[in-house]
Amino acid sequence: MTGEAGRLLNGFGHRYAVAVRVATLPPIAAIGLLRSSSAEFAGTVAVVAAAVVWTCARGWWLRRAPIGVDVAVLLGLCLTVFCTGAEADGNTGWLRLLVIFACVTWQWHTTPLTGALAALITGGGMLVIFAAAGLNLSASQLWVPVMAAMSRVAWVLVTRAAERADRMAAEAERARREAAVAAAVRAEERELANSLHDTAATTLLMVGLGQVPPDAKWLAPQAHRDLARLSFVHDGRTAPETDLVETLGADLGTGHLTVELDVPPRLPLPSDVAGAIAGAVREALNNVRRHAGTDRARVRLRGDTRSVLAEISDEGKGFDAGDSVPSRRGLRESVHGRMDRVGGTATITSAEGAGTMVRLEWSS
Repeated sequence: MTGEAGRLLNGFGHRYAVAVRVATLPPIAAIGLLRSSSAEFAGTVAVVAAAVVWTCARGWWLRRAPIGVDVAVLLGLCLTVFCTGAEADGNTGWLRLLVIFACVTWQWHTTPLTGALAALITGGGMLVIFAAAGLNLSASQLWVPVMAAMSRVAWVLVTRAAERADRMAAEAERARREAAVAAAVRAEERELANSLHDTAATTLLMVGLGQVPPDAKWLAPQAHRDLARLSFVHDGRTAPETDLVETLGADLGTGHLTVELDVPPRLPLPSDVAGAIAGAVREALNNVRRHAGTDRARVRLRGDTRSVLAEISDEGKGFDAGDSVPSRRGLRESVHGRMDRVGGTATITSAEGAGTMVRLEWSS
């Protein structure tokens, strides 16, 4: 398992195995001491102390020691029945419990083959030692491999659940990336369409409608600027920060509309925000040129790096803003849409014969 759930589960298995073996030590040690005869009590205390020391050391300081060392120590503890007389007292139950919990918890942090071999060697070795010591074996002492197998089955089920969780997380992440890519493509296509609408399409429409006199000197520079802006949008490379005042100055450097500017010397903003506001201002001025019946407009800009207010106003013939905004692509996408996408707002106030005011607001 290489996913996040798998990595967490692997670490959890080792830690939980240590916790279970340490937590079961007090009752196991108590069983060993309480069932020991007075004659063999000192020897039993020594063996129990050795088991406690090894289990704690294995959990905290020797966690990376090979599992074979753990097997050898447990078999060594079982061999002490020849020294302590545990077979005469029948005091081997605590050793069996020690072995059972070790075999069960090994399955949580070893491979299936390693865990099975360790359980078979330890459980089988314990039975051989007890039989050699003259202990009558019972069916309960054969439970070591059975419980180890049950532990392995349970752990396999848990790991499969973790693998499914990792697969689901990977699929969700892949879907998220694909959605992000699709959204980025749609945003780029939308911005290109908006820029085309605001620049070349507007210029060509004015020419086609006969709104451009034959001697208009601004037409060729305007066409050059339109192509440059479309190339810039298609290229997609932008700096992290853009001076909105400089961008507006470049956009308004034409002679076919007189624009009164009331702006600060500089206003650096995130490039996407500056581009959205500049594009919305450009479209508002395009609408003045095409529809307002006037060649004069005013642009007022206030704000700082945290908030911006831009106002574009004219004293033209105006229009019914409530009826026109939803059906006009320029206002819907190039003004409202641009501001919405950067977290800003656009408000259009107009009435027939009373001019138009476009307010663009943004705050971080």
